[in-house]
Amino acid sequence: MTPFNKPYLTGKETHYIYDAVNSGKISGNGKYTQKCQAFFEEHYGFKKALLTTSCTDALEMCAMLANIEPGDEVIVPSFTFVSTAIAFVRQGAKIIFADSYADNPNIDADKIEALITDKTKAIVPVHYAGVACDMDKIMELASKYNLLVIEDAAQAIDSFYTGKDGKKRALGSIGHLAAFSFHETKNIISGEGGMLTINDDRFIHRAEIIWEKGTNRAEFFRGEVNKYGWVDTGSSFLPSEVIAAFLWAQIENIEDIQTKRKLLWNAYYDGLKNQATIILPKVPSYATNNGHMFYITAKDIEHRTNIINALKENGFHAVFHYISLHSSDYYVSKHDGRTLENSDMFTDCLLRLPMFYELELSDLEKMFPIIK
Repeated sequence: MTPFNKPYLTGKETHYIYDAVNSGKISGNGKYTQKCQAFFEEHYGFKKALLTTSCTDALEMCAMLANIEPGDEVIVPSFTFVSTAIAFVRQGAKIIFADSYADNPNIDADKIEALITDKTKAIVPVHYAGVACDMDKIMELASKYNLLVIEDAAQAIDSFYTGKDGKKRALGSIGHLAAFSFHETKNIISGEGGMLTINDDRFIHRAEIIWEKGTNRAEFFRGEVNKYGWVDTGSSFLPSEVIAAFLWAQIENIEDIQTKRKLLWNAYYDGLKNQATIILPKVPSYATNNGHMFYITAKDIEHRTNIINALKENGFHAVFHYISLHSSDYYVSKHDGRTLENSDMFTDCLLRLPMFYELELSDLEKMFPIIK
């Protein structure tokens, strides 16, 4: 069976892990942590990058930094991973779900303003499949209503957005805060692991305090920092040097990894573009494609199931993705009842095809006649 994903190892991971362990500094924020963070800041223009134990933890740090409190509202796309919402629910927020575009799983930026109230605190755009949301529109709304923008860039490393001003910016460098994932299904990996990026000077010092843990929970939840400058987050967000050492081996090979993934993505597109029964991904003119994922949209859930089964019978593992959060058991009673038809459509129809470094073009050619 050709798997949906296979983690890629460059060959240097164990060498750097040995070096990290041998250094005697393995608890975190050592040589490899600092090398990784410096790379991301210099290469992508993030004001501050902090490695975290996961993207979920980075999102939880964002919720803390934004001082989300009970009663605050946070606008989140319904078609996303549960962590996008739960990080803010943990702080007491009410989640206001937004629909996707009809031709793109990203949040429909034209529908956001109608969801803003005097209780809205933040907008959380998710760059699905590493393809940028319409960040000009989102940042303009944030400025107009004095809101924070927190980019869920879990899938978006090495992907970019070109604004109306003609400037090309890395995803994760546009909003006030952003979160990335280095889970084994992502382009570059550390097994588990993530990153918080901070683009607003107001949050840098406090982010470093939260990242390193603190001691005064009561003052923290009042949004204050005690006289010692510490807050108690109740958990550690700082990953070990072992995770950072693994990630550094991946960073050293990011150009090679990205070249191969984009080659596969383009081959998928060219091989399936004449297949009339499916819809291929749309990459808006303002976005780039980082080769994170290749998905297709089937006619309906039955059609998708038939494709999954046909691929499986021929030795290929393809998978669907999210179930719209607004329709989940937890959120269904908390949602305001609006129909989010595009989110529901992608729930039923979106199908992800195998995508990993060691996948060969010959594998794709075997799949093309099956996908119909």
